[in-house]
Amino acid sequence: MHDPNAVQDSQIVGFIGTGIMGAPMAGRLAAARHRVRAWNRTLDKLTPLQQAGVETASSPEAAARGADVVIVMLSAGPVCDEILLGDDGVIATMSPGSILIVMSSIPVETARHQADIANRHDVGYLDAPVSGGERGAIDGTLAIMAGGEVEVFDRCRALLGILGRPTHVGPAGSGQLAKLANQMIVANTIATVAEALLLVERGGADPAQVRMALMGGFADSTILKMHGQRMLEEDFAPGGAAKWQYKDTQTAMAQMSQLALDLPMSRQADALFGDMLSHGDGELDHSALIRELRRRNGMPVD
Repeated sequence: MHDPNAVQDSQIVGFIGTGIMGAPMAGRLAAARHRVRAWNRTLDKLTPLQQAGVETASSPEAAARGADVVIVMLSAGPVCDEILLGDDGVIATMSPGSILIVMSSIPVETARHQADIANRHDVGYLDAPVSGGERGAIDGTLAIMAGGEVEVFDRCRALLGILGRPTHVGPAGSGQLAKLANQMIVANTIATVAEALLLVERGGADPAQVRMALMGGFADSTILKMHGQRMLEEDFAPGGAAKWQYKDTQTAMAQMSQLALDLPMSRQADALFGDMLSHGDGELDHSALIRELRRRNGMPVD
């Protein structure tokens, strides 16, 4: 993995959105000797980054003005469009020849539309959503799924390597397709791990020991290791909030419909997350889906 302290050609990086994921990502770029100008809607989230050498921008446009690369890590497609598009938006502010990397999880068509607008302004575009959660953002081990032109990706490969493992997966919008695939696997696996733990609990086995027994076998996964432990400990402080998982499964459902696909496992997982949100658990970690399954089976919650 990339050494964040390695000396390399410094770039001016505008960073828009410094939440749970964005803050450590911006910090890693600054530690790698890039000049990072960050903006966040909640300004106090920028204070710790100032101590890491990140400059504070007064607006998204101020973060983007004169930057070599602008990275966006916002919550959803409409929020990205609000900030990026328009005569006074970020894209219109960016210098010709610079590059916009949208690392948010947004709809495929939104990414393609943003790419078209960027191209009209002679701005390179990548949609490059990530997987790996807060831990991956801190450690620089994110899986980065990049859609866009190969030449643009090659220009950004070293920069993205500071944040994780970048892979070019196709033209604009392909990164979002890859992220939907990721989120479908994550949602379905969380549901299956939760169901398995409830099965052994009600059947009389020790769920913690069953989890240990399964690790290393074909049923092993990052979700069994990390989220299975969260479920056992009822540690649902959000690393990835359930409301954002549901946003992504809803996007996957729309894409599934557009492509005339019937994907029943993912449809059921989406419905479970929807019910979870309706019961007020949307701010909890997505591993808290086990609470929804406990409710369905008349098992104690809390």
